Amino acid sequence: MFYSIPLRYRRYIYALLMILIMVGCAEGLAEREIIFPEMAALAIGMWVVDKRVWHCNKWKMLLAMSLCSVTGVLIVRYSPFPLLGNIALAFSFAAIHLTLSRTTLIPQVSAIILPILLKTDSWVYPAAVIIMSLIIILGQYLMEKKQLRTPIEYIPVKIYWRPVLLSWTFLLFTVLSVASLAIYTNNIYFILPPLIVTYIEFAHSKAGFRNRPVQILLTLFAASLLGSLCQWFGYYQWHLPEFLIALCIIGPLFLLFELSGKPFAPAGAVALIPLLLPPEDLLWLPIQVFIGASLFIGIAMLCFQKCYNWTRPQLIVCFLPAFIRNLRKHKSADEKIPPHF
Repeated sequence: MFYSIPLRYRRYIYALLMILIMVGCAEGLAEREIIFPEMAALAIGMWVVDKRVWHCNKWKMLLAMSLCSVTGVLIVRYSPFPLLGNIALAFSFAAIHLTLSRTTLIPQVSAIILPILLKTDSWVYPAAVIIMSLIIILGQYLMEKKQLRTPIEYIPVKIYWRPVLLSWTFLLFTVLSVASLAIYTNNIYFILPPLIVTYIEFAHSKAGFRNRPVQILLTLFAASLLGSLCQWFGYYQWHLPEFLIALCIIGPLFLLFELSGKPFAPAGAVALIPLLLPPEDLLWLPIQVFIGASLFIGIAMLCFQKCYNWTRPQLIVCFLPAFIRNLRKHKSADEKIPPHF
């Protein structure tokens, strides 16, 4: 019966099982550092979506996630710099590695910045990231062998040094600007790693989601709200097991992806962030995610996509979510139908 399920839905099920195992292990071993929210994004990008999401082969993915997670813990343990300096150091390391490796695996930025924001200095974190990265790689290999997804050929990214250096320098400057605002106003979740990943994706990627900024913003907000509510009520009020909370978060999120027809990998990471936060931060998290995502997406749209030069039809398509455009179409169609007497 399971094999009669469409391939796309089976990939969702495998990704969901992967996330539940990660959260279950963290709860069973009493090691919260095992929960790496970006693993949900990797499972979505490398298992669920049946096309190239990032230019990166399997072993470069393992190397990137390993290096960045270890470096993040090293920065927390030994760096003499304040938080803003550590973010600059981590972001620069990830940018250099992405450039030299000729890949676009942006989630590695999350792997290096997350321990800095959460002050994680345990070696359990990089060990968990490495093991789960291996599971993601093995899972993708088996899916390709069993024809559950299309094999993806790795094509190294062409590097044009001057524009690349200028782009990463501007990205660093703007990330630090938003980080300064977040630190100064004590709203640190403006700069959640998945939001920084979203910003870089909007700046560098040529994927279709860049034409749906409002829809992406609402998806990130919905993911944070879903995760916060489930963690607040399910874990802190009703004391349900964490893996059940993760099921209540990721299941509806995958349903949202299906209804919208557009999975967005960073939203999976945003949805799991609440599992790592204290209860007093949960109620404000969706608001901070909305503001932070608005800042990052707004900067990307203005500075990289130059949306102020777009035509009116482009603006309508890009800034009105699909369901609103569909409502407008249905309303227009109804108005053209002559009344019955």
